[in-house]
Amino acid sequence: MIESNRLLYRPDTVSAPGVTLLDILEEREMTQAELAERTGRPLKTINEIIKGKTVITSETAIQLERALGTPAEFWSQREANYRAWLARQKELEHLVVQKDWLKQFPGREMKKRGWLQECGDAIAEQMISMLNFFGVATPEQWECGWTRRRLAFRKAMNLKSDVGAISVWLRQGELEGEKIKCKPFNREKLIASLDRIRGLTTEKDPEVFIPELSNICADCGVAVVFVKPFPKVPVYGATCWLHPEKALVQLSLRGKTADILWFTFFHEIGHIIKHSKKEFFIELDDKSANKSPEELEADEYAAETLIPSSRLNEWLRMHYKISAASITMFSKEINVAPGILVGRLQHMGHIKYKDFNGLKFRYKWCPE
Repeated sequence: MIESNRLLYRPDTVSAPGVTLLDILEEREMTQAELAERTGRPLKTINEIIKGKTVITSETAIQLERALGTPAEFWSQREANYRAWLARQKELEHLVVQKDWLKQFPGREMKKRGWLQECGDAIAEQMISMLNFFGVATPEQWECGWTRRRLAFRKAMNLKSDVGAISVWLRQGELEGEKIKCKPFNREKLIASLDRIRGLTTEKDPEVFIPELSNICADCGVAVVFVKPFPKVPVYGATCWLHPEKALVQLSLRGKTADILWFTFFHEIGHIIKHSKKEFFIELDDKSANKSPEELEADEYAAETLIPSSRLNEWLRMHYKISAASITMFSKEINVAPGILVGRLQHMGHIKYKDFNGLKFRYKWCPE
């Protein structure tokens, strides 16, 4: 799609088809009045066509073909090209007036990552490139689709300065998710695959577990994408439905540790399994307790799926003094990464946030 746009030739100026018509008349030494008589069109209409004020309709194009021998298709195409050029000129004028709209997006970083089409330094070209990225016609449509519809979550809307960057991150996830081939969504198959996915938490190398995770989820109708976050995008993950048979789980690796990554993943899976396909969910870096019932339910689902509370409580009763060795042994028993158990114990207050962090896997984004 991007490549075809680059190859499309668009001249800087397009003359009205009336200019060509006037040239033909002068070459043949034919007056406008004579052409009007030959075509059966009023002289005023012929004059307005020459001045570019009146459109050459399909009927008029055929009449010109009869009178001048020039194909009707030629006149229709000239008219279409001229009107399209006029529309683009009007659009460019409108976009330049709205140039402040661009300031909310991390355009320089988007170009660095190759997310934007090639464009020059002209404001209008940059505006068009950004609109093409979002797949919307105007900034007004972006306002409707990305700050009201797509970003219809209360807390993120409070982060006024970050909405643009958040929307870019979400859009890139959507674009990448659309490319992933998935089987039709199968809820039962996804639930049955969760134990297998839990086992991937013990793998330290993302180059090993990410392809496996993606394949398992795609087989269940869920596209999983990892999109590098921006500094001003305080999100860990997001969930939406690309269409009724394909869900999207988008992860940022913002936390960089295994406990945060995998908790976020199973949190998003909780939304897919338990909540409406019409909803859009995003997991923010927010320490407040004002979470929606759906978010709280997804938190509980993630915690229980990773480490069942019954097993954890039983282990805690038997281990009054927690050690690295006991954490490692129990993690092996329940087949999860030790850092995930550390994160759970820290969150519950059984250990301090500085304790046993050496057991956590840390991931790094590859240089781009």
